[in-house]
Amino acid sequence: MRILYGVQGTGNGHLSRARVMAKALAEHHVEVDYLFSGRAADKYFDMATFGDFRTLPGLSFVTRNGRVNIAATVKENSLIGLWKDIRQLDLSDYDLVLNDFEPISAWAAKRQGVKCISISHQAALRYPVPKVGNSWFNDWLLENFAPADLALGCHWHHFGYPILPPFVEVDNQEKLHADEILVYLPFESPKAIAQLLTPFSQYQFHVYHAAPVPHKLPAHIHWHGFNRDGFKRAMGRCSGVIGNAGFELASEAMTLGKKLLVKPLMGQFEQLSNVAALELLAAADHMHYLDSEALKRWLKRSNPQPIHYPDVGDMLVRWILAKDWRDPQALCQALWQKVVLPDSWTSKRDNYALGEAIKRSPAR
Repeated sequence: MRILYGVQGTGNGHLSRARVMAKALAEHHVEVDYLFSGRAADKYFDMATFGDFRTLPGLSFVTRNGRVNIAATVKENSLIGLWKDIRQLDLSDYDLVLNDFEPISAWAAKRQGVKCISISHQAALRYPVPKVGNSWFNDWLLENFAPADLALGCHWHHFGYPILPPFVEVDNQEKLHADEILVYLPFESPKAIAQLLTPFSQYQFHVYHAAPVPHKLPAHIHWHGFNRDGFKRAMGRCSGVIGNAGFELASEAMTLGKKLLVKPLMGQFEQLSNVAALELLAAADHMHYLDSEALKRWLKRSNPQPIHYPDVGDMLVRWILAKDWRDPQALCQALWQKVVLPDSWTSKRDNYALGEAIKRSPAR
């Protein structure tokens, strides 16, 4: 079987999930070519696992000060260029397209009649899981941005639906340093981040950000350009993580038992919905702006128990190679049977599922 794997390059979460899958595909000796879109070619890093990968412009969003800028997003994206790339992508040599919310490979597969399986967090949002800011447009976007014959979603909890656990690969836990905090807020301005962290000099904050070091940074704030190995070491050592509400970062924090404080990218439906799920499960604190009082309260919190998610990549690749793609329910059940979730999560999920069932039931 020869596969084209299309990956949305806008967020690092898509890349992290693709790395887990790439390792599993390689272990099963599957022939795979990788296509990334949504980011400039020179902005990708730590890509050796993907071999001789290909990049295209695709579609992305533009942010300003922690919020999606609609006007700039429309201006920066070319639908004409996108359509040209879709038409020119030749899939005649492939048996299957795997897709992580990447529009070019998905639409090319639809046009050329090639089987396409989506593997993404966005696919989980097609189910009535916790969501905020939902609209007809968001529903349409989830269905049509990167269409697929079969959409496999992943989430922190199945919420009673055929959803996969997160694709998580973390290093072994290092000795925990209670005063160290990992900060990953790529959509926030460096000045705003520094202002938030400056008063808390009893902690050591390790900030990973693409922007240059702010002027006159206090000694307890350590500024790093993004480096995957350094980031993973900081994740292993820290007691807590402050980040935007991306799916993969929160998944890694939960797996390692790190307390989590999230600030969603405003105007981004997926991140706002992630906050709703985290709040329902009591799995994280959140703030809608860089709030020093919220940070002060969160720093005093204790750490949760780690959640051990299974090796989703290996079981999923075995399932793909078996070619019985009609119903993923059995795969999802087998994976969740390997997960021990906190008791509080179970009760909260059951209450949520009951509420959703009542809303969907006919009026009496």
